[in-house]
Amino acid sequence: MINIGLIVNPIAGMGGSVGLKGTDGDLYKKAIELGADYVAPKRVQVFLESIQNKKRIKFYVAPGRMGAYYLDSRLFNSKIIGKITDLTSAEDTKQIAKLMIEETIDLLLFFGGDGTARDVYDAVGLETPVIGVPTGVKMFSSVFTINPRAAAELIDLFIVDQIEFEEREVLDIDEDAYRKGELKSELYGYLKVPKVRNLIQSAKDVSQVGNSFELNKKEIAQFFIESIKSDIVYFLGPGTTVKAITDELHLPKTLLGIDAFYNNQIIAQDLNEKDIINVINNYNDYKIVVSPIGGQGFIFGRGNKQFTPYVLKRIGIKNIIIISTAEKARELKGLSVDTGEKEIDELFSGLVKVIIGYKEERIMRIII
Repeated sequence: MINIGLIVNPIAGMGGSVGLKGTDGDLYKKAIELGADYVAPKRVQVFLESIQNKKRIKFYVAPGRMGAYYLDSRLFNSKIIGKITDLTSAEDTKQIAKLMIEETIDLLLFFGGDGTARDVYDAVGLETPVIGVPTGVKMFSSVFTINPRAAAELIDLFIVDQIEFEEREVLDIDEDAYRKGELKSELYGYLKVPKVRNLIQSAKDVSQVGNSFELNKKEIAQFFIESIKSDIVYFLGPGTTVKAITDELHLPKTLLGIDAFYNNQIIAQDLNEKDIINVINNYNDYKIVVSPIGGQGFIFGRGNKQFTPYVLKRIGIKNIIIISTAEKARELKGLSVDTGEKEIDELFSGLVKVIIGYKEERIMRIII
């Protein structure tokens, strides 16, 4: 029997589909106004259903929607720890994490994004091993599993085998700057995380800079522009590599958002899920252009959650164009997706072409 602390940030990820790029502070209220759904419950359910050794776990859980709400007492042995406010906050996460440490838990599991990771670090530091389950909009820190199923696999490994741990980075992301199209990140601290590389994501690399990288992006942009067809909407994902396309055309681009390009014009900027669907409903043909996150390899599920499973179904897997600088592609072991729907993730599994230069492509594997 192992003792696992379980804390859920119930509002994490709500800003993704509605284009808010986060839910820190009171932004979750705006997310609700825009029609956002809760992301955490489904992610927690997938994790719990995927655990094989359920009878060998005792969960120490936060009350209500921060933990206890999701557990079926018939399947899991559990104990509720602490109290929470009606409107859950970072302070709730910190005080409950500290109480769980006093219960001498073997492992602390949390569902959230980079903000929740910082709260957990503030509470426990390197005192107890931690697993972060990606539920937020941004998961740039290297303390998260690649998806909830990977977290369940880690728990089962932890139960039946001896796992080594290592210190992994927690990043401090400036959300105000992020919403303005600037990615500012600093090292916030370290958490002790299982050393199982195929189940834990890497930290996001900073954008590559220098003449050679800029020239590579320009070559990719020129090749892509030559392939553009009329009467097709191209949904341009975030990042500097994709932005190089609009720079070459002297058009505006939301650096950390999604824009729609049609017949040599930007017809809509910083789209959320509903905006994308509206465009789809008014045009006949469409494609998505994305670039993998450096160091992590995610093409969907990190920083572009406006591309929801529903949107990806409507657009179709065959209508996705992947571009990457050659250096970034070489450093990645493969590409990843974490859409929140297992069936959609599995559609991506296999080999894909990635544009890495002018008339230059590389075959890469998408690992699910």
